Amino acid sequence: MKVAVVILNWNGIALLEKYIPTLVQFSPQAELYVIDNASTDASVSFLEENYPRIHTLRLTENFGFAKGYNEGLKHIEADLYCLLNNDVKVTNNWLTPMIHAFETTEVAIAQPHILDLNKPNQFEYAGAAGGYIDQYGFPFCRGRIFTVCEQNTNQYTSTEDCFWASGACFFIRSNTWEALGGFDEDFFMHQEEIDLCWRAFNQGYVCQSIGASHVYHLGGGSLRLSPQKTYYNHRNSILMMIKNLPKNRLFPILFLRLILDGLAGIHYLLKGSPSSFLKVIKAHFYNYLHLMKTLKKRGIHRKKTNYYALKSIVWTFFVLRKSKFSDFK
Repeated sequence: MKVAVVILNWNGIALLEKYIPTLVQFSPQAELYVIDNASTDASVSFLEENYPRIHTLRLTENFGFAKGYNEGLKHIEADLYCLLNNDVKVTNNWLTPMIHAFETTEVAIAQPHILDLNKPNQFEYAGAAGGYIDQYGFPFCRGRIFTVCEQNTNQYTSTEDCFWASGACFFIRSNTWEALGGFDEDFFMHQEEIDLCWRAFNQGYVCQSIGASHVYHLGGGSLRLSPQKTYYNHRNSILMMIKNLPKNRLFPILFLRLILDGLAGIHYLLKGSPSSFLKVIKAHFYNYLHLMKTLKKRGIHRKKTNYYALKSIVWTFFVLRKSKFSDFK
């Protein structure tokens, strides 16, 4: 199996200097690529001068996460892609269990377990030990509920089917990528991998979290917690729901989700962040204005009704006060 590990980079020389050496050392089975989103720092020259083994693909502008990968992967031939964030530190033998899973099973999309680089015994926000969503499209993970990340006590060592794999370290068969059409470029960044996995789920593909492999993620390297991140999270979550919800549940579920978003906006306001409140409103108006365009993306495939692992993670976390995945699986 021909494997390509592909990093999307934009002005990330500091991160490349830190994490590329380990990637080169521990990835002998793969071809290594960096897709550069028109960086204005010395990222490309650093790679060309110090790591000739790494193939560098230069894009003409900063296309963001979704289109950046879509454009770059057009020029990479492999059986298996690993889309890897430039702030991920890989570990010895990290690729072997991942490749074995794709060679011996029907899995189409997968991730390793993702731990926090700054707190190595804790799961990391972006993916933890596999991702899920509730009925209203709110994402959570085995090992992370909202902002609460569990300590890793080997409670999630097994390989398990999950609903979505983290974009921080995202494995996908190249033929699956092509069949699904890659990422939806309207997302720009945030939750495009969940949308892709939801489309894959609706078409019968299998997504897994592989317990025998783990990596460490710094997190927040591209866009730290901010009103702009709030905007993309709310906007893109509604966007993917319009695309992927079953027809008979589309508008009832969306209506309730908009109410929950409104409550979240009030929460931001009460916490002294009026800019985040306004970003929620902006996110909603984006989807109102683009509703017809988004509805056309629903396609011909049947939308499955059993997409969610829990009816409401909001109710479970904030009312029932359950903060561990094992509490409500």
